Amino acid sequence: MSKIAVVAGGAKNLGGLISKSLGADGYGVVVHYNSPSTKEAALSTVHEIKSKQGQAWAVQADLTKVAKVEELFAFAKDKGKVYLAVNTVGKVLKKPIAETSETDYDSMFNINSKAAFFFIKSAGAALEEGGSIVSIVTALLAAFTPFYATYQGSKAPVEFFTKSAAKELMEKKITVNAVAPGPMDTPFFYPQESDDAVAYHKSQGLGGRLTKIEDVLPLIKLLTTGQHWITGQVIYTNGGYTAK
Repeated sequence: MSKIAVVAGGAKNLGGLISKSLGADGYGVVVHYNSPSTKEAALSTVHEIKSKQGQAWAVQADLTKVAKVEELFAFAKDKGKVYLAVNTVGKVLKKPIAETSETDYDSMFNINSKAAFFFIKSAGAALEEGGSIVSIVTALLAAFTPFYATYQGSKAPVEFFTKSAAKELMEKKITVNAVAPGPMDTPFFYPQESDDAVAYHKSQGLGGRLTKIEDVLPLIKLLTTGQHWITGQVIYTNGGYTAK
């Protein structure tokens, strides 16, 4: 049976790059996407993997619904033996606490915390012995800054989901880690930032630039296919933007 990788948010940007890279490495890739607006990007990523003699499937799911997370992994198990699970799903909100609504709060924690927790849970149950789970968090976990309370706050629990799962899954020899990129030069970053803020973020990184998705991929590859000893860690890849 095929070796399968599940990439949540795997249609475009960092997730798309991870999907294509794992496809090139011989994994059958379950390319998850959330909204109908991302369907074409997901299909394009699947097509590119298949055009290079790989296997891939596009699967739509709202990962804030636990049943949908479970269905995603059931689909993956139907295609082969699942060894890798990478969650790139996230939502950013830049807003003062005084202006943050209950709806804002619930949305951020559903996407960044709840979905991450149940992704790790379902991955732990589905993965074969010796598999790997990686969650994408944010370098802002090491920042002392205003306006990102719900983003930092909703990503912060993933560190402890990661540590607990790493211990609990040792018997299956499954590694569990999180990767914390700096602000990435993708369409995900710009909508909530002013030109001045973008310039500031750039100024804090090596070479005066934002993190590129190509900067993050080597660490993802190391944690999923390059070694099998690092586990329970949050690793920052941000060009010196922050340090913890």
